[in-house]
Amino acid sequence: MSLKFVDNYLPELKQLEHLIELSNTQLRQQTLAHVNYNEHLFPIYALSLGSEKQNAPVITFVGGVHGLERIGTQVLLAFLESVIGRLAWDKSLNFLLENVRLNFVPLVNPVGMACHKRSNGNGVDLMRNAPVNSDEKTAFLVGGQRISPRIPWYRGKSGEPMQTEAQALSSFIRDDSFHAPFSLVLDCHSGFGLHDRIWFPYAKSKFQPIQHIGEVFHLRDLLFQAYPYHTYKFEPQAKHYLCHGDLWDYLYEESLQHNTVFLPLTLEMGSWRWVKKNPLQLLKSVGLFHPVKPHRVKRVLRSHLVLMEFLIRAVASYPNWLEDGKSLNMDQKATQLWYDN
Repeated sequence: MSLKFVDNYLPELKQLEHLIELSNTQLRQQTLAHVNYNEHLFPIYALSLGSEKQNAPVITFVGGVHGLERIGTQVLLAFLESVIGRLAWDKSLNFLLENVRLNFVPLVNPVGMACHKRSNGNGVDLMRNAPVNSDEKTAFLVGGQRISPRIPWYRGKSGEPMQTEAQALSSFIRDDSFHAPFSLVLDCHSGFGLHDRIWFPYAKSKFQPIQHIGEVFHLRDLLFQAYPYHTYKFEPQAKHYLCHGDLWDYLYEESLQHNTVFLPLTLEMGSWRWVKKNPLQLLKSVGLFHPVKPHRVKRVLRSHLVLMEFLIRAVASYPNWLEDGKSLNMDQKATQLWYDN
């Protein structure tokens, strides 16, 4: 792949590889897969920091699943750069990393990002591609469709294996997180509403809570106690729409076969307020999903640092709150808040 191509179409990949080169003694790097598109070979990288013990808790930051949502990848790269820059002097960070493992998969869909497409190079939406179906009726097309890859939200052909990108991410999560006693994912997206939202499974049912709904509510409670003035909306994804093939529904249900607590969260950055402030950005292909204006990009890169720091500390300290028995008593509160109606 030529450097000119990366500079013009995938500066995020260039930035990621630059961070890998600068921090090769601190980061553990692996290439999960290569995706071939138009004679270009695109790598999917996973980077790790912190404890290598199998029984260490794990947090994995994921971005770039939808190629149009570049800001998710950029938020993770900015945070990773911050973490790397502090390793040489931040004693508290180094102590924290002795007790937790941080994973970054910042660019799951490099072809989609290079081509300014939501889908991957085969026209498949990677968040509609898992072999799981909604229990209830979904919205036409948006909930996942098998009509054509030329229409958004294409799931892929029935019975076919998941796409290379989805398989690579799933295998990494299985191998690294399902052996941990506690693990969490934050998958960064943009493009829905005026508010930043933290979603959790299920995407397939408005009425069925996940098995660990008490643990999710407990985590939400900790966030509200630690940062009472944050503006995140914390809720099940199905509150807004149902879909087939959700990757986190699929992996969460698979995690139930293991002796672990696995909580996948999605950060859905509300991009409509960026459009509201600058309607002309809709003329750009990424305008609905990206701030575009440089000062707004910088603001977004800063605005989620507190959330990510909180999640790292919550994962590292999970025995202090997850095993205090309170989660068991929060199932009813969670059901009343999210599922009574």
